[in-house]
Amino acid sequence: MKSYNIAVLPGDGIGVEVTQAAMQVLHALSPRIGRDLSLTVYPAGAGHYRNCGVALPDPTMRACEAADAILFGAMGLPDVRGKDGTEIIPQLDLRFAFDLYAGVRPIRSWPGLPTPLRDARAQHIDLVLVRESTEGLFYARGRGVVQQEGDQTIAYDTMKITHKGTARVCDFAFRLAEQRKHAGRPGRVTNVDKANVFTSMAFWRDVFLERAKAFPSIQIDHAYVDAMALNLVMKPWQFDVLVTENMFGDILSDLIAALVGGMGMAPSGDIGDKHALFQPAHGTAPDIAGQGLANPSAMFLSAAMMLDWLAERHGDSAMADGARAIELAVQRTFEQGAALPRDFGGSSGTADVTRAVMERL
Repeated sequence: MKSYNIAVLPGDGIGVEVTQAAMQVLHALSPRIGRDLSLTVYPAGAGHYRNCGVALPDPTMRACEAADAILFGAMGLPDVRGKDGTEIIPQLDLRFAFDLYAGVRPIRSWPGLPTPLRDARAQHIDLVLVRESTEGLFYARGRGVVQQEGDQTIAYDTMKITHKGTARVCDFAFRLAEQRKHAGRPGRVTNVDKANVFTSMAFWRDVFLERAKAFPSIQIDHAYVDAMALNLVMKPWQFDVLVTENMFGDILSDLIAALVGGMGMAPSGDIGDKHALFQPAHGTAPDIAGQGLANPSAMFLSAAMMLDWLAERHGDSAMADGARAIELAVQRTFEQGAALPRDFGGSSGTADVTRAVMERL
């Protein structure tokens, strides 16, 4: 039986709970698709930093590097911070260490789950935000300076946009749009920038237009990030693939999650040319941690994204079958009213949703 080595980093807070739920689903799925999904848990996170003084131990880093893929829960605790006052968030260290330049945030509406939008067309939301994840304003992490200028104390963080970084994430977005076009989606990439104000963003747009020439079958358009925030609320069903800078993508990815009911339905992948990490887009939610209340659906869908990536990387259609099985089980759970998570006004906890999904796997 073909085997895949998955490094599992549950992390902190509800990350531990939703990771355990996803591991149950993957263990149940493994014999159904004839693949051995070897899931090995490794320590990391803010809690580990508090207890041991290190957030991402070297053995964990080496295991992640050797693994076929990384499945990640959630990390960070508000009261655990580094010397510079910022939170302990090892996922950023992994992102930069393994050059995971494409932050992929798919969002779709789910039959059986309410959305905050009244328009009936909100039932047809199906878009993907692709966020450049190694440059942009996040390049300033650990590089910011606070200095005295005359009688003022001033802080600076620098945005970095390179041709290489922009070109490769744009190519990723175009290839994704091609795949989605074959599946019946429009085949359009919307570039999101602030090219009317910043030189770096004007440069970003130039590179986007340059790369678009290599994908003549894909439609393109542009939007300033502030206008995009408005249009995503007013008419999200009109969009297919969005591509944007790191900070803009960080903000807009939370906004699009709200369009389908919240972070509990928001999976994500951080993908590079050799490595990939998959995680729910939500945080550690320490206020409900340990109570069994978290909605594990985003983690299930992140696991499905992982299987899809492995299927493409290894030419293994059985893994793609596994991804479809998880997605369909999640869909049927809500469509049939078998469970309704608390973030959607129901009473189903982590175990309830997990049980319902596994019954429909």
